[in-house]
Amino acid sequence: MTKTALITGISGQDGAYLARLLVDKGYKVYGALRRGAGLNTGRLEELGVLDEIELLSFELLEYANIARALDQAKPDEIYNLAAQSFVGTSFDQPIYTSEVDGLGVTRMLEVLRTAGGTTRFYQASTSEMFGKVHEVPQRETTPFYPRSPYAVAKLYAHWMVVNYRESYGMYAASGLLFNHESPLRGTEFVTRKVTLALARIALGEQELLSVGNVDAERDWGFAGDYVDGMWRMLQQTAADDYVLATGRTTKVRDFISASAKALDMDLEWTGEGSQAKAIDRKSGKIIVDVDPQFFRPAEVDLLLGDASKAKSVLGWKPRVDLDELTNMMVKADYDRVKNRTLRF
Repeated sequence: MTKTALITGISGQDGAYLARLLVDKGYKVYGALRRGAGLNTGRLEELGVLDEIELLSFELLEYANIARALDQAKPDEIYNLAAQSFVGTSFDQPIYTSEVDGLGVTRMLEVLRTAGGTTRFYQASTSEMFGKVHEVPQRETTPFYPRSPYAVAKLYAHWMVVNYRESYGMYAASGLLFNHESPLRGTEFVTRKVTLALARIALGEQELLSVGNVDAERDWGFAGDYVDGMWRMLQQTAADDYVLATGRTTKVRDFISASAKALDMDLEWTGEGSQAKAIDRKSGKIIVDVDPQFFRPAEVDLLLGDASKAKSVLGWKPRVDLDELTNMMVKADYDRVKNRTLRF
């Protein structure tokens, strides 16, 4: 019997990779897109799945619209990937972020509770909820200490998922995903900002990359691996919450250096903090500097995940390492810039 899945936020990086995964598994896939938003199907087109899915109008701020969409799709599984997902923007738009990332999830859960049935629900939680970390590495039992309106809103949604699961017996699971990147990442995120800018610099179309805190450390993995973990979470007998991570941490400056190396640049870093700069040894030019405007009001310095539970229960593990991921992203952006095929 063919399963049906509804993916919110399907036009984003994770939505596109998840859509391809589910289509390959024989699912009927509905993609939920925010009403009135510009329809950017570039990622779905790049993965060759746009014609394999059915798009629905969807608005997390409107209960009735959620109910209509779910009634139309009648999904066996829902993957809620829709969010105001930019940490920096959440400081400028904290109320909107809270409405979408927090109350929007509650609306979906309440629609499902009221309708009854056996739909399984996945919520995209985030490692940003750990924030000012209480232990290293972070696991499912690590206390949370969010450091941005985005993380606070996501934490509210996370606990609502737990509450609905425990109060009503709903199959509702959360994935506490650490940073996961790909050539489909939005340019608002630091990894893609880096690879795109360096590709432009290598091709003579840009002179300088300006970034924020280059000493922040993140646990970066490949988004294609992480959507497999999402799917595995909804195939278990009982719902639960899982950390997905590589268990390896890398500084932003080291990611920049590795990306530059893939473009045959050799960087030398000088200075610390807001005075840090990177010089290309071959040209002698400064190609990376730090701009304080890109610092967060409250920084998250170190995120490092322990995915032992996901590995033992779900049989999940990351397959693409950071070096392979970096090269993949750099090559994709270099080719896009060179061939004038940049779409997102």
